[in-house]
Amino acid sequence: MPIDAAKALAAEPRTGEITWDHKDVLLYHLGIGAGRPATDPDELRYTLESRLHVLPSFATVAGNGSPGVISGLSMPGVEVDLARVLHGGQTLGIHRPIPARGTATATGRIAAVHDKGKAAVLVMRTEVADADGPLWTNDAQIFVRGEGGWGGDRGPSVRREPPAGDPDRTVEHPVREDQALLYRLSGDWNPLHADPDFAKRAGFERPILHGLCTYGITLKAVVDTLLDGDATRVRGYSTRFAGVVFPGETLRIRMWREDGRVRVTVGAVDRDDAPVLADTVVQHS
Repeated sequence: MPIDAAKALAAEPRTGEITWDHKDVLLYHLGIGAGRPATDPDELRYTLESRLHVLPSFATVAGNGSPGVISGLSMPGVEVDLARVLHGGQTLGIHRPIPARGTATATGRIAAVHDKGKAAVLVMRTEVADADGPLWTNDAQIFVRGEGGWGGDRGPSVRREPPAGDPDRTVEHPVREDQALLYRLSGDWNPLHADPDFAKRAGFERPILHGLCTYGITLKAVVDTLLDGDATRVRGYSTRFAGVVFPGETLRIRMWREDGRVRVTVGAVDRDDAPVLADTVVQHS
């Protein structure tokens, strides 16, 4: 079996220094669709260095995402075909606001390996701290199709009851045709998002948008509409990737206010609201 759970869990964490500056933050914001309209004051806080606020989901790509999901797939005990890999979910904990430039230490390890029967799930944890202490913790849930069935722990269920009642806000966000090509410049070079031949080998009719791009688009919508544009209020953000997005489609983002958090669902308008993000929660102050 290409995944040796015991070996993967026992592997030494990978630690490295990461750095970023305002150019990386600006590129990330453009990669998730910020800057439309270009002169809108609310958009300039994402696209103009003199007014720059850092959207917390930038943590998923800071330092080009190092140690990152792709590098984690080469950890001891893990040897998989990238074409069988899907990003199943993401959980982000923010310990304090992310500065527009910084140097920090990122420590990555496989925190759990779950057996879902027809797939294995790797939980890849990255903890980041600078000289002043912890900054953020990222957990990526990675599905590896065809690698389950060894009788291991299935792991916890992340399914939640759907939000009740009508949403408090609904936003429709058109995704650019070249959005994946722009987003990948922040460090996710998986050819699934750019190469038509590779996408077909992975079972898709054409390249798909990065799940983490949709993740960032959605958080921006929540911050802009329900958190008064204040990105520093975000404390945590989790989602399950329930379906794919094709560049050029329109996302429908529905939001429900709850005490200290916002529940969210995201669907693809062009495909009869086919689910894209589910079980999504933004925790805030």
